[in-house]
Amino acid sequence: MRLVNIRPTRRTTALLGAAPLILLVLAYLVASASRHAFNPADKILPTPGAMIAAMRALVIEPDVMTGERLFWSDTFASLERLGLGLAISTLWALIAGLILGLIPLMRATFGALVTTVAVIPPIALLPILFIVFGLGESAKVALIVIGILPLMIRDIAAYVESLPPEQMIKAQTLGASSWQLALRVALPQVMPRLIHAVRLSLGPAWVFLISAEAIASDVGLGYRIFLVRRYLSMEIILPYVAWIALLAIAMDWVLRQISQRGFAWAHGAR
Repeated sequence: MRLVNIRPTRRTTALLGAAPLILLVLAYLVASASRHAFNPADKILPTPGAMIAAMRALVIEPDVMTGERLFWSDTFASLERLGLGLAISTLWALIAGLILGLIPLMRATFGALVTTVAVIPPIALLPILFIVFGLGESAKVALIVIGILPLMIRDIAAYVESLPPEQMIKAQTLGASSWQLALRVALPQVMPRLIHAVRLSLGPAWVFLISAEAIASDVGLGYRIFLVRRYLSMEIILPYVAWIALLAIAMDWVLRQISQRGFAWAHGAR
């Protein structure tokens, strides 16, 4: 039997997926124990006990200045910014992608502009965003939108353009207008692709969010990481990074479930 033809069961897939993570955790525990055996004051690889003690103060104990639990304040602030940026990007990617994909005249007019904006490093625009929008929430959300929207538009437009022309011809033969082609033919088929584009944009969106929070913010996961880095507080940085990873994985899982349950035909459902 060829290796490419081996299909693991769901249980085997779960075990295989968990194995590298378990090995990574074990490797960290061994390395941390070794460093602390040599230097008990080591701050690079904190022990699990040190991370639990540091996070307990952020998760459970209210801050003496604000009265808030900083970990949850950071989480809610970051998720609010990220959610708003993703929502705006998704909506405009759908609208612009349908227009560019369906209407050749609009594609010829604005396609080059979208491509040009897509290749500009969004981080390079951060100073401009802070000058235009100030240091408030608008600049952080705008960085997420500028960072992921052009690529999402290009992906959706290319997908709509690649739809079978026979569908468009048959719909027009039956009297469909351009508006009806967009809503009745293209939109139902593009929705799974839109969710896929959002999933692919989650990683870059987190990068832009953390970057914006690190430069100008007083709350947020990125802000906290860059605040404590000057003290080499790895017992806080590592749990925060792990928490960001868990949030990203959870968001990706939710989007995947929505796509599979809402558009089973796009996933080859039996």
